[in-house]
Amino acid sequence: MAGEEFLLNATSPELIAGGLAFVGIMIFFISMIIIAFYVYTALAWQTIAKKSGYKRPWLAWIPLANIAMILELGGFHWAWVFLAATIVIPFVGIIGVLALVVLSIIAHWRIFEKIGYPGWLAILSLINIAYLIIIGIVAWEKKTYKKATVAKKPTKKKVTSKKKK
Repeated sequence: MAGEEFLLNATSPELIAGGLAFVGIMIFFISMIIIAFYVYTALAWQTIAKKSGYKRPWLAWIPLANIAMILELGGFHWAWVFLAATIVIPFVGIIGVLALVVLSIIAHWRIFEKIGYPGWLAILSLINIAYLIIIGIVAWEKKTYKKATVAKKPTKKKVTSKKKK
């Protein structure tokens, strides 16, 4: 009989309030976890950018600009980040986002190799927890970094011929 009363009173204000409180608490905790992950990844990428000699490491804190920064560190032009805008176009959006994911993996590969880690870590970093661990190790492990350099045009040497006497 007690179970029948519960079913009959399933729309009681107390039950609805309890359900809403539970949902609110879950949203709060999930939001805190997302913010913590964002802060962690931003700090890690800011550190990687500083150690790589990037001029604007603070871009790690700005959404989409942080992706542009990673692409630049990996040797791509920053404008490739606009592929993310294709998400609003049906069917084309999937291709654009997949292309951005591929460019991101290649950029991560190049960054990891440039600073002395195996490039295949970029593929392993497709797993979210592994990604957090990998960028933490890359950012804060004591290791010598190669500074990012801009490619220079090769200079031609003048060839002087010696005359025989």
